[in-house]
Amino acid sequence: MRVVIMTAGSRGDVAPYTGLGAGLVRSGHEVTLATHGLFEPLTAGSGVRFHPTPVDPHAVSHSDRGRSLHASTTGLGKLLRAASMARSAAEEMTDALVQAARGADVVLAAGAVAPLGAAIAEGLRLPSLGLFLQPQHPTREFGAPMLGGRSLGTVGNRLGGLAVTTAVDRVYTRAMRRLRTRHGMTLRGPVASRRAHERALWPVLHGFSEQVVPRPRDWRPGLEIAGYWWPHDSRELPREVEEFLAAGPAPVFIGLGSATVPDPERLSGEIVRALRTAGLRGIVQQGWAGLAARTDDVITVGDVPHALLFPRTAAVVHHAGAGTTAAVLRSGVPTVPVPVQFDGGFWAARLVALGTAPRAVPLRRLTADTLAPALRRAVHDPGHRDRARDLARRLAEEDGVAPVLTALDRIVS
Repeated sequence: MRVVIMTAGSRGDVAPYTGLGAGLVRSGHEVTLATHGLFEPLTAGSGVRFHPTPVDPHAVSHSDRGRSLHASTTGLGKLLRAASMARSAAEEMTDALVQAARGADVVLAAGAVAPLGAAIAEGLRLPSLGLFLQPQHPTREFGAPMLGGRSLGTVGNRLGGLAVTTAVDRVYTRAMRRLRTRHGMTLRGPVASRRAHERALWPVLHGFSEQVVPRPRDWRPGLEIAGYWWPHDSRELPREVEEFLAAGPAPVFIGLGSATVPDPERLSGEIVRALRTAGLRGIVQQGWAGLAARTDDVITVGDVPHALLFPRTAAVVHHAGAGTTAAVLRSGVPTVPVPVQFDGGFWAARLVALGTAPRAVPLRRLTADTLAPALRRAVHDPGHRDRARDLARRLAEEDGVAPVLTALDRIVS
């Protein structure tokens, strides 16, 4: 089959689909990944074709509107600001996504673009299914991940999930109108479309493990957990990193991925002081936050392959995005999550509950005095490493691609 995978967002919203796509290619499918043009290098050597879409998420995150997310102190406030930013981006991407889908037999839509991807598939009379990296459907069992995941009780949790759904629907109002007016598609509005998909039990597979997030008992049929989709990455570690690893004890990796921070210089200084206080070496990843630190025991790196580096570290400090959380769990090392926004709080809480992290240190509370003791516990308490290794071993036995292949056969038969 000719399969198009649609996604949008940061690197962590894209990289898992390169590994899934490569798995589908090995099974004989022709796969195209449709997403922001700056992520085309992620598909190199995977056998996955690439269809670029407009919008530069790095530029958006560093714009005044992107940085304004830090002004919101609640999960709902951040979500509403993000939804407002995403509205124009969704409309801007619409034409490219339609173009990518016109040559396909089936559309697979990531959670970030699911309403739009499903609508495009419907307008072109193609089968489709969702591929989500976070639990997005409302449940009574935990708080809405995109609001930080804090439990508000069974009723509050479900209401929070519905609030997220409503905010997402609003993102795609103008994009749906564009499908009707510019592409001649006969479609319902986003709210009516979502409700129709729910009644039809539109299939959604989730790219994480039930050993990390058990399937909620109140989810409808058709919402399944497939297992992790590990990114395709054929790069080697830079020579500087190899030399640093060889020069002393295993270091701590510290990076915030695609998250931005209000004051990178201050935060970098706190990180260095925390490492010194804990008596640890460090590899700091610049990332979209612009972190920078260099001493005898600390180096700063750009983008590096997590699958090669993380297993050789003493611990990993990260922003708890879905993609980096998956990489840490795969590596079998302890972790200190530093949730910044959206689903970071949800994944951070899961890591603590699993025992692979001693505690979370939210970005707004991160200082040398809060990070250093968390680092000591993560590195020197053998229980955290033992639990991390055991979970990594069990995750390695899972195959997240197989359920997707089964679902593809089911929806096109």
